[in-house]
Amino acid sequence: MDVTLSVIKADIGGWVGHSVTHPDTLRRAGELMAEAKLQGHVIDYRVMNCGDDLQLIITHSHGEESKVVHGLAWDVFLECTEVARSLKLHGAGQDLLSDSFAGNVRGMGPGVAEMTFEERQAETIVVFMADKTASGAWNLPLYRMFADPFNTAGLVIAPNLHCGFSFEVHDVYEGKRIVFSAPEDLYDMLVYLGSPGRFAVKSVWHRDSRQVAASASTQRLSLIAGRYVGKDDPVMAVRCQGTFPAVGEVLEPFAYVNIVAGWMRGSHHGPLMPVGFDDARCTRFDGPPRVIGAGFQLAEGILIGPCDMLGDVAFDTARRKALEIADTLRSMGPFEPHRLSLDAMEYTTMPEVSERLASRFEPINAG
Repeated sequence: MDVTLSVIKADIGGWVGHSVTHPDTLRRAGELMAEAKLQGHVIDYRVMNCGDDLQLIITHSHGEESKVVHGLAWDVFLECTEVARSLKLHGAGQDLLSDSFAGNVRGMGPGVAEMTFEERQAETIVVFMADKTASGAWNLPLYRMFADPFNTAGLVIAPNLHCGFSFEVHDVYEGKRIVFSAPEDLYDMLVYLGSPGRFAVKSVWHRDSRQVAASASTQRLSLIAGRYVGKDDPVMAVRCQGTFPAVGEVLEPFAYVNIVAGWMRGSHHGPLMPVGFDDARCTRFDGPPRVIGAGFQLAEGILIGPCDMLGDVAFDTARRKALEIADTLRSMGPFEPHRLSLDAMEYTTMPEVSERLASRFEPINAG
């Protein structure tokens, strides 16, 4: 059967500060989603959180960018925002950049990762959710999963992966996209993937079967709003096994520490630390940035799970290294490269400071 998997997230209010999502907002989201399932609008769902972000994992038959499903998610976020406001949670509704729904949530604040596919005999999926980072944070993990033979042995020894994968990459500043084929375009692709502040992988496809392998959210909140309103906190869904990398190959990139933009006030670099569900709360300097992995098997669209994929002790070394890197970066305070470069901080207080001090700058006289 054809099924659409939609992962839609929004920051609708943090408890305490930017730490986690309050249980009452999660409970209200669950009530609304249960009602939608009972009415037949969706096949199945899971309500989760990573840090202070609320994630809706939904299976349905309406296709991508469905008005029904996106409208449902929008209504859930609005209702949960009211709960957040009643509790006076921090930043209630900060990801909802409009007062009215316009058909789908694209460009309205929430992050979206969607894919439609024919469910296989054994359909294995891992949904990754991150907090305190930007959408380009998935570039390195996706490259390693689908293009790096040192990470994914199947690219070398599995005949059905040997053909490689296609990457759809978005220029989030110009609103353009380009498709690269790996391994032929590998070096050209890395020129762009290595600049995650501007370029972000949107989706990955198996080159022979043209089956979608992964989908990620790429929205940049500051570009949409024209000001800093919060981190993008991206989500990503990855299909595993068969003609795709094995589960262990999909998880392997998170055994190594990726330095990402975000953290405190969205203005600092920090380690993306893999954690279990129970440790998906951001405290130190509002971080460090976190990522969790929820594993599922699909059975006629029903989500069998979640299984906590990154809570395993196998990722303890990565967690320890991430905390050591956090110590090193924090020791630098407001200095780069801990703090983002000035051109990456145009949606923070930096433009206001620059304008206020502009008259105090004088030409440097020669001689």
